[in-house]
Amino acid sequence: MLTAAKLDTLQAVELAEGVEIRLRVAGPMLRIGAYAIDLAIRGVVMTAASIGLAWSGMALGNRVAFGMLTLAGFLMEWFYPMVFEAGRRGATPGKRIVGLRVVQVTGSPLTLGQSLVRNLLRWVDGMPLFTYGFGMASCLATKRFQRLGDLAAGTVVIYERAPVLPRLAAPPPIAAVPLPVGLTADETRALVLFRERAGLWSVGRREEIANQASALSGASGAAGVSRLMAMAHWVQEKKHPADHDRKN
Repeated sequence: MLTAAKLDTLQAVELAEGVEIRLRVAGPMLRIGAYAIDLAIRGVVMTAASIGLAWSGMALGNRVAFGMLTLAGFLMEWFYPMVFEAGRRGATPGKRIVGLRVVQVTGSPLTLGQSLVRNLLRWVDGMPLFTYGFGMASCLATKRFQRLGDLAAGTVVIYERAPVLPRLAAPPPIAAVPLPVGLTADETRALVLFRERAGLWSVGRREEIANQASALSGASGAAGVSRLMAMAHWVQEKKHPADHDRKN
């Protein structure tokens, strides 16, 4: 059956006060892109440091220069992400470029302690053999795409700004069709969201989502899309009959 959670990555979080907030969590692919950008930035910095210390080695001595370079590499590896993520923006330069930030699961800004825990456990996420297999498996297995460091620190990576999506033409209005069976509140909401967001998806994506609810619509493909749209139209008419009468 179609559910609202399958339509996008907008996740609901209920706080202790009973207030519900919504976070648009980021998937692993975009985070890999951010990591690649940060890796390139760190590479440029370390290359510049190596050149500078190579020249300084003539005056300081090769051992001192090598020690300083080792220290710089250590600081870049462990403190580069921690300092940036614990800052006001909550993101490394790579995450900022792709529009991501790290927050607590409650949506609050990251603390220094959480950033420390999150980044110290990166070596576990990087296993086996620095392939980040453990981290990827954890991301794919958790609802909010959290790697092991995120789970331990109570953090999540979200979109800082909502992605701009192209708007495509939605299917034309059709006659309302009553629901053949009773639906739960979440299933009804998902049905209405399907109709409201159909204009954001390609034809293939509409049909892919509609096929998940073929048991309800009794059809698949384009026919399934039309059937679900008609049912959603009926639900909205039933919910707001006065608005429908005024339009007529």
